[in-house]
Amino acid sequence: MELLKLAALDAEDLTVISAHLQDAVLRAADLTYLAAEHRFVLAVRRFDWSAPGTPRRRLSGVHFERVLGVRTRGLAPADGEAVLSLLAVTFAPTEAPSGTVTLVFSGDVAIRLDVECVEVRMKDLGPVWEAEGRPGHDDAPVPGTSV
Repeated sequence: MELLKLAALDAEDLTVISAHLQDAVLRAADLTYLAAEHRFVLAVRRFDWSAPGTPRRRLSGVHFERVLGVRTRGLAPADGEAVLSLLAVTFAPTEAPSGTVTLVFSGDVAIRLDVECVEVRMKDLGPVWEAEGRPGHDDAPVPGTSV
């Protein structure tokens, strides 16, 4: 299978990237805000939902451009080794095209990015490995996204 490369320039595009990132896992240390470049980057081990047969994960990079500020809930700077499970990436417009991108994680953790506009890129970086199983979900609603 070819490496996946996606870009999002609006909220609808972002829902596609969110679907591919659902159940991705990462360490808090894999998150970086490059304030001078207005960029927020993360490296994730995403669950490949499109893979037939044996469940697998892929190493992927994601970067958000035009980021004006970052706020977190439930995550301290000293939590570098904390393992996070990404549930969804959402966008709430403010004054168009500006808005807030929220990365919603399990355990009531969230990261809110204030952005000039939606500009996101996701790219598989190559490594693929067998996952221990498929992520499961109960019928509980996604936790609130307020930070």
